[in-house]
Amino acid sequence: MADPAAFEQQRTRLWAIAYRVTGSVADADDAVQESWLRWQGLPDGEVLDPRAYLTTVVSRICYDQLGSARARREVYVGPWLPEPVVTESGPEDRATLDESVGVALLTVLERLTPAERTALILHDVFAVPFPEIAEVVGRTPDSVRQLASRARRRVRAEAPRRSVDRDEHRRAVDAFLTAVMGGDFDGLLQVLDPDVVWRSDGGGLVTAARLPLLGHEKAARFAVLITRGYDPETMSLLARDVNGAPGLILTDVTDPTGAPSVVFAFTVHEGRITEVDAILNPEKLRHLARPAR
Repeated sequence: MADPAAFEQQRTRLWAIAYRVTGSVADADDAVQESWLRWQGLPDGEVLDPRAYLTTVVSRICYDQLGSARARREVYVGPWLPEPVVTESGPEDRATLDESVGVALLTVLERLTPAERTALILHDVFAVPFPEIAEVVGRTPDSVRQLASRARRRVRAEAPRRSVDRDEHRRAVDAFLTAVMGGDFDGLLQVLDPDVVWRSDGGGLVTAARLPLLGHEKAARFAVLITRGYDPETMSLLARDVNGAPGLILTDVTDPTGAPSVVFAFTVHEGRITEVDAILNPEKLRHLARPAR
């Protein structure tokens, strides 16, 4: 059996690749697990470069997953948003945000073909050479280079303008939290960009807007509605990092699983919130439940 330690050295990187390619925590977990099973089946010493080999394996698994995932998302009810990654707030000395894992960018990547998405992520985010990517997507290196270039142009054209300054992002989210908890409509108008887009992903399983809300007045009214149903005895709205950037989670403290009811991700530009992505689909939040005792 191949050396387990060599796989463990790559596990974090493999999951990072899988999540960015699929936009799904569950699919990323499955891809890494399948990579581990394939690694176990190899004779010890057969692979000279575990990093390159495992990158190709996990990328190929994810590339194959994208075909069926794309079909499922074509019939998805309402806006589709990626499964969020929620952590405690990041260290204050981390000055910039990782754009490659942001909810806004992952949503734009959904509009690419599987080959374009895979080529762009592997090359631009993980510096995988084009010949290695060619093995993943079954194209020539020149063709892969063109795929990545086309995808890059499209992302630049369609991705929202976004600050990478962590402090600027946090200030806007803090101002949003203060205004929404205080029912301050004017305060919300100040922190929300006039052309803000509010997307709600309920997946048809919970009540959520089927179409994005456009404009700061509509978004502010919707945000104020949240506070009307907010019971401080049973609910908590907490600051957390969502996909590496300051965000918020709404949790019902009476829920024995501890999974959030809503995860909010924000896009900030020039001190104002330009996009709010609210993930309510319980199937996308299940992985955030507390581990069973």
